[in-house]
Amino acid sequence: MRLMRQFRISAFALIGLAVFCGVRAPAQAALLMEEPYGFFGAMNPTGHNAIYFERICAETPVKLRRCSPGEMGAVIARYQGIDGYDWVAIPLLPYLYAVEQPADVPAHVDRATVLRLRNYYHETHLENFGRHVEPGDFIHGGWTQLVGVAYERRIYAFRFNTTEEQDDALIARMNEGPNRSDFNLLFENCADFARVILNSYFPNTFKRSIFPDAGMTTPKQIAYKLVKYSRKHPQTQLEVFEIPQIPGYRRLSHANKSIDESFVTTVYAIPIAVLNPYLAGGLFVDYLVRGRCHLIPKNHEILGPEKLAPLTGEREQAENPANGGVQAPAQVGDVTAESDAIQGAPPTAFKEIKDM
Repeated sequence: MRLMRQFRISAFALIGLAVFCGVRAPAQAALLMEEPYGFFGAMNPTGHNAIYFERICAETPVKLRRCSPGEMGAVIARYQGIDGYDWVAIPLLPYLYAVEQPADVPAHVDRATVLRLRNYYHETHLENFGRHVEPGDFIHGGWTQLVGVAYERRIYAFRFNTTEEQDDALIARMNEGPNRSDFNLLFENCADFARVILNSYFPNTFKRSIFPDAGMTTPKQIAYKLVKYSRKHPQTQLEVFEIPQIPGYRRLSHANKSIDESFVTTVYAIPIAVLNPYLAGGLFVDYLVRGRCHLIPKNHEILGPEKLAPLTGEREQAENPANGGVQAPAQVGDVTAESDAIQGAPPTAFKEIKDM
């Protein structure tokens, strides 16, 4: 009897261990809704979309792989002017701040500091990326779109859960498919790219809208539909975070707008009202009824360079005894490093890119 009891206890323990090991915690991703800025942002105040993946990393900017322990994942988006490529993937910290360590992010920047950080990252990681990738300007895009985004605008991250199968399928699809640009501001823009990617995670959820976006896809529309989907599907566990703009380099960016909202609340409203008051009235009514959706909760969490753990999932890994060797970043609210403290070159974090 005693032997039989020990056998049962051992069997139950093995079964429990197998069940526990078989449970896989979901990873996370985030839709990044980036605010418009500068002259082009005033003319087209819709902003930009990108998608961050905790489990997906950039072997090169145009080849994806599963992340290794300790890596923070990558941001993938459609850009214009990147040597004919349709999409590019950049590690999270360089994408936001053009550095590879949180401590290297300055609290305040000027144009010279941003230029120095971007140029060093370009020389270290992107110099062999494509044959005709220029820095770009306010009319034509270039590689500066890929690094130091938080120096130019505020970003809202809409975090949601993903599975290993979904992420692996996306890696295979992106690596095997053609990566050639057909960029079109009206129907093949950055928000259209996000729409296609998110539909692979949430099928048939993200479609073009006649109202309030006149059949176009905009960053605010994609964020709205993700929020709407999450309300009906709590397992998505949607959370909204703000990544503030680092002050000093540019004036603060301004809120994302839909197409109707862009026409009604900017100088476009005057010529439209003069040429066709009925059209102006219709746009205004549609804006009042459908265009003023509120996406950002009042008490949302603000993430600084050294407080990205809620977005990257590193906090949960650090609390898991199975990952005791992985240390989460310090939970610090303010960044204290000044721009003049950045001396020398930050260390290299991922592989150099082979000539293309």
